[in-house]
Amino acid sequence: QLVESGGGSVQAGGSLRLSCTASGFPYTRYCMGWFRQVPGKEREVVANADVDDGTTYGDSVKGRFTIFFDKKRTVEIKMDNLKPKDSAIYYCGTNTHWSSTGYKRTEVSNFGTWGQETQVPISS
Repeated sequence: QLVESGGGSVQAGGSLRLSCTASGFPYTRYCMGWFRQVPGKEREVVANADVDDGTTYGDSVKGRFTIFFDKKRTVEIKMDNLKPKDSAIYYCGTNTHWSSTGYKRTEVSNFGTWGQETQVPISS
C-alpha cells in the first residue's frame, strides 16, 4: 500500500512537498516516484528513483522539482516555482520488481502499483 501526504492548493511561484510511504512492502528491488495526470491526457512521469541510484525527471519539471528517495520505502518530491500548468492529480507509483536493464523509469506502463489521488491545483 502506498500512502501519500502533502499537496494542497498554492499560488504560482510557490512550493509544495509531497511524500509517499510504502507499507506492507516486502520488496527489495523497486523504483518509486511521482506521476501526474490531467483530464483528457495520459499519465506522465514527474520524477522517480530506483534502488540502483537512478533518477528521472519529466522534462517540464527539471530544475524546479527535486526527488528525495531514502531506499527505505519513502519517496518525497519538493516542487518549487510551481506553475499553473503543474496543476494535476498526482499519484505515487512503484515498480516492485525493478531491473535497471529490464525497465525504463520514463515509461509509465512500467509502474503498476499506485497510491490514492492527490489534488494539486495551482492558481495564477
